[in-house]
Amino acid sequence: MKKIAALIFTIATLSSYSQKKDLDEFSIVDSNATTTIYIDKNTDPLIIWAVNELADDVKELTGKRPEISTASTISKKGIYIGQVSSFLFKSKTTQKELLNQWEKFSIKKEKDNLLVAGSDVRGTLYAIFEITERMGVSPWKWWADVHLIKKETLTFQLPRKGIIASPSVQYRGIFLNDEDWGLQPWAAKIFEKETGDIGPRTYEKIFQLLLRLKANTIWPAMHPSTKGFFTIRGNKETAQKYHIVIGSSHAEPMLRNNVDEWKPKIHGDYNYFTNKTQVDKYWQDRLDELKLAQNETIMTLGMRGVHDSKMEGAKDLAESIVMVEKIIVNQREMLSTTFKKPLADIPQAFVPYKEVLELYDKGLKIPDDITLVWPDDNYGYIRRLSNTEEQKRSGGSGVYYHISYWGRPHDYLWLSTTQPGLIWYEMTKAYENGAKKMWIVNVGDIKPAEYGTELFLDLAWNINSIKSDGLNQYLKDWISREFTSEIASDLSVVFEEYYRLALLRKPEYMGWSQTEPTTPVKLSDFSAEESLNRIKVYDNLIRKVDSLAAFVPIERKNAWFQLVVYPVKGAAYMNHKFLYWNLEATTSDENQKHKYELLASEAYQKIQELTDFYNTRLSDGKWNHMMSMHPRNLPVFDSVKKNLFSKKTSIKTDRIYIQANQFSAKEDTKEYQWKTINGLGYSNNAITLFPFDQHVFINEKPFVSYEFDIDEPDNYTIEVRLLPTHANNFDHQIGIQMDKNAFQFFKINTKDRENTWKENVLRNSVIVKLPVSNLSKGKHTVTIEVNQTGIVLDQLAVYKTAEGSSYEIPFK
Repeated sequence: MKKIAALIFTIATLSSYSQKKDLDEFSIVDSNATTTIYIDKNTDPLIIWAVNELADDVKELTGKRPEISTASTISKKGIYIGQVSSFLFKSKTTQKELLNQWEKFSIKKEKDNLLVAGSDVRGTLYAIFEITERMGVSPWKWWADVHLIKKETLTFQLPRKGIIASPSVQYRGIFLNDEDWGLQPWAAKIFEKETGDIGPRTYEKIFQLLLRLKANTIWPAMHPSTKGFFTIRGNKETAQKYHIVIGSSHAEPMLRNNVDEWKPKIHGDYNYFTNKTQVDKYWQDRLDELKLAQNETIMTLGMRGVHDSKMEGAKDLAESIVMVEKIIVNQREMLSTTFKKPLADIPQAFVPYKEVLELYDKGLKIPDDITLVWPDDNYGYIRRLSNTEEQKRSGGSGVYYHISYWGRPHDYLWLSTTQPGLIWYEMTKAYENGAKKMWIVNVGDIKPAEYGTELFLDLAWNINSIKSDGLNQYLKDWISREFTSEIASDLSVVFEEYYRLALLRKPEYMGWSQTEPTTPVKLSDFSAEESLNRIKVYDNLIRKVDSLAAFVPIERKNAWFQLVVYPVKGAAYMNHKFLYWNLEATTSDENQKHKYELLASEAYQKIQELTDFYNTRLSDGKWNHMMSMHPRNLPVFDSVKKNLFSKKTSIKTDRIYIQANQFSAKEDTKEYQWKTINGLGYSNNAITLFPFDQHVFINEKPFVSYEFDIDEPDNYTIEVRLLPTHANNFDHQIGIQMDKNAFQFFKINTKDRENTWKENVLRNSVIVKLPVSNLSKGKHTVTIEVNQTGIVLDQLAVYKTAEGSSYEIPFK
């Protein structure tokens, strides 16, 4: 044992020495001196702002603020910051690396100096914020109160070869949406009372956050609760100041906020068939306004209804296609005439969202230079990606993705529980299929979607920053930065379980209700045993969070509540509320009923208390009105009433549960291999074929096999659970073979709004069942083959057919 320990210590020491050997250190603050920051006298005002942010961060960390001075050459010891075009950076190597590049930067130590250069303004900013983050400054320092922890000295570490970076995706940003319940009332009543809305002060904070996250694009808030972005004085000027690109959603062509700006009493119907002149003028007016401004924009083209609805006036699908094509031609003529530029030089996007995707699939022609922005199905599964021919388009493609959603079958606007592994898989798959032009994530109110937002934007900046087995390390690194490395391992386990439990059923879905139309809550599909087990797991998470709180530095207590306590405990208590209510219906014992009723009521009260603390006491009331515990006032958020239902319980025995990565054999192909994605699926180890490019297998198909033992002969069901991913042509198919019998084939795709699709996205699972008659005692093998890439296997179960399926396949 001592020899092994000594060997481990030696390896660790050598590894540590090797890592340090590959690193350079640059002292920013020590006991004797604070390094000066030098900039060119002609430095862009936004870079000057970012340099001052760096200096302020250093002061917050050490109490000493670096002096900022101008220079024309690199001479004195210091940090030199600027664009590559500056007189400060004359090196041929630096010029070659950065000139004419998009948002690229270089950070190098040369002699006693740190040279920080960007190819353009934003590239330079990203270099500055790369430094601040490596110093331990969270991008969420303001938005989640991740206050800095004092240090006596401050040293910046970087690889000996320096840091050279540029974005994987050109346009990276967020969509502020469904802001009615948090961001808008908070801005109107607390942060920006003078505007009474989401105005320039609020957008300034949002734009600063985006730059620290290395993002560059905004789709502004656009619900009826909020005035249109361009109607509030100072909004577009603030975007210009911070070099933020302004785009707009699928329902807002030509940067027009229809729900606020289209006035039927003035403009008439929003109908291109009957009111073309007024609609064209409406769009042209916005272009004329932008012609006089200096904003960077991406124009969404096409036309839908005033809000999230289909285009008015068309009799059928064919007429819609003809009209949308005509509209796009007219819009492009307006753009070219107004801005006096070739159309290829004016960024344009087309978002085939909901019914518009059907138009595209039925033959709608989109000019080659327009970026196709593929949407997910609102629940995290990208509906379609560019095929081989579409990947040749000069406009490229992108993705519009949701980690917050208002709509059917049910909203998830309260907590942010989209599994990080799902974000990683879907966005990596999108990138491998050519989606490199534009990524936009719907973040709702920003809070509490901090972690998912950062993960999404980190992948957009560097698609290779997280590998298929690296999500846990990414989470640990995030926890270390936000709180302390001391709790990184323990808290990462809490978060992994938090996301995994929500994958099976989000907190917002625990009432088993739906919306549009809204239905009342009802008893869940969890059995009594499953309910008790789920309560136990959530109780463990609460205890773990409480025990870890003691290790959180005092400076980070407010951040701890926002980023950990509220989401984890909120999810736990929402589960408690309905699971205890569910259990009440399973017993005839009045004392037990009363106990469960009381526990359900207490869970609701605890959510109230948490939310009240968030809004009134957290950070001295800074976030008042930001957190709602009942967005849209849906039934799931109410306290549960005395249970009038009764529910029979059944004991399920002799069930065999298999996680997808526990295969006994697998068959790869030369180009495609089965691999596990750690942190994906209810198993936390779902498997799929790598790489992720779209490929259909014609002859030999990849497969995986699983072995299991049957104790007694009977009729059995083989149940396979897959993630509800999509194929471009709705043609995902698996084959299931029992022992040496013939394969039986199952189509596993569903179309949006079908009842099966609704069930699938609410439980994040496609369930395929193969009944097997008279299965003999002993060892058996089940084999699953797939007809193409993009199919994700999660779990399997084997059980007596007479006993029926369970809601959960346990994870062990």
